Amino acid sequence: MGWLAPLNAPIRNWQGQRVWLVGASTGIGAALGRALARRGALLALSARSRDKLEALAAECGSEAVLAPLDLTQPEDFERVRDSLLETWGGIDLVVFSAGTYRPLRAWELETALIRETLDTNLFGVMAGAAALMAPMLRQGSGAIALMGSVAGYGGLPKAVVYGPSKAGLINFAETLYLDLAPKGLGVFLINPGFVATPLTAQNDFDMPALITAEQAAQDIIDGFARGDFEIHFPRRFTRVLKALQWLPRRLYFALIRRATGL
Repeated sequence: MGWLAPLNAPIRNWQGQRVWLVGASTGIGAALGRALARRGALLALSARSRDKLEALAAECGSEAVLAPLDLTQPEDFERVRDSLLETWGGIDLVVFSAGTYRPLRAWELETALIRETLDTNLFGVMAGAAALMAPMLRQGSGAIALMGSVAGYGGLPKAVVYGPSKAGLINFAETLYLDLAPKGLGVFLINPGFVATPLTAQNDFDMPALITAEQAAQDIIDGFARGDFEIHFPRRFTRVLKALQWLPRRLYFALIRRATGL
């Protein structure tokens, strides 16, 4: 039946797929790059750190395209986009996994820290997606994947800026899907729980259901294969957070405070 069909065209055969990974230098992005390279994808690797990209490219094979950029600079993104379109003739999938995270409480808010997070996590991704609209619509195929977070589901301590940036990204992905799916383009929303990366290493609290970046990459690939709109993991954790959103706010706040001790 139609309502049981995948929301996106499933991606199962990666051989020759032209995949641009934005935010590929560390963490989930790097692990996903290694996993897709083993499956035969043609990769472009982007991030700010050229040294880390070079190390990853060496693992991914000689055909990987090294494409350093700063996502907060739209002209950087557009330059790489144009180069890839000229080299490849099209792009099948762009994964926005670039992001920044700084644990903050409400009394630690500063304008510069707010802008730093939003510029990377939300504005940079939205501007990048905007730069892809015309070529992907002309192409009539392809997909965009946005790296959200379960922190975008609801308010959490120490995520006073990070959480809203990811909540905005979740809304953006949903709206993109409504506009682009009828035009033949895919939109994937990736919402990880706690994943062991350099960013989460800043946390000074126990992270429930913590998984490795390699496990996260496999969960993402499995979600692509199913054609899911939202790829969330690990489900033993994400399902709990989803269920909490159905609770009255008074009970939600009490449970979050009890669970975190904050």
